[in-house]
Amino acid sequence: MFRHLPRSIHCGYARIASILQVSPMPAPRPASDRQIVLRLPRHTLKIAGIAFVAGLLLFLLVWATGRKDDFYKASPAQPAAGAPADDSIQPLPAPLPAQDGASDMSQAKPPEDTPTLVETAPTDPPAPTPLPEDAVAGAPGTAAPTNTAAAAGGDRPVPMQGQMPPPRYPSAALRRGDVGDVVVRVDVDATGKPGGVTLVQRSGSRDLDRVAMEAVRQWRFHPAQRNGQPIAGSVDIPFEFRPAQ
Repeated sequence: MFRHLPRSIHCGYARIASILQVSPMPAPRPASDRQIVLRLPRHTLKIAGIAFVAGLLLFLLVWATGRKDDFYKASPAQPAAGAPADDSIQPLPAPLPAQDGASDMSQAKPPEDTPTLVETAPTDPPAPTPLPEDAVAGAPGTAAPTNTAAAAGGDRPVPMQGQMPPPRYPSAALRRGDVGDVVVRVDVDATGKPGGVTLVQRSGSRDLDRVAMEAVRQWRFHPAQRNGQPIAGSVDIPFEFRPAQ
């Protein structure tokens, strides 16, 4: 038992020596000696730089605009020596309101010469020339037939007085200045009514020829006679178309 005691003591010393040879733990540093390192992502730094540059440009723009506004501002005028005080200056009267239609006023026109009416004594109109009783009458100022017809009771029909409406001068032909002579042949039955109407001589104007034929169709005639009996016959009626003067 005592024989193994030195060995156990030796082992105990060896263990103690190994424990004592271990380096002690370093003491913690105070909080003031620590260095805090903050690492940010690269895109965050880019965003911060762009925001800084934008803010700087905005500041410069506002500052430059403020300088331009101050450029044309007039400084308050200083009263000159010997000038009257502000209380003595009377304000100008307010302008009168414009009345309705003031802008639509027409410019004054120069007086025009008033025409003077000169009275003249009326002249006596010429007396109309009477037509023969056996002549074929026409409308005044339009058209008038020329030759006279044969007496009633002959071998040819004779127009009845008061049953011969004259032809009307066509307005279109009158504007064009159409003139001419027309000869119309009309067939009359035994009762004195016109039948067929043909043109024997044309005037050169269709309007004049047409109105001459239409007028003759409205006429009434004394029929031709043979041995005291009415018979059918034909007669030529001339018309002269001249505008009334």
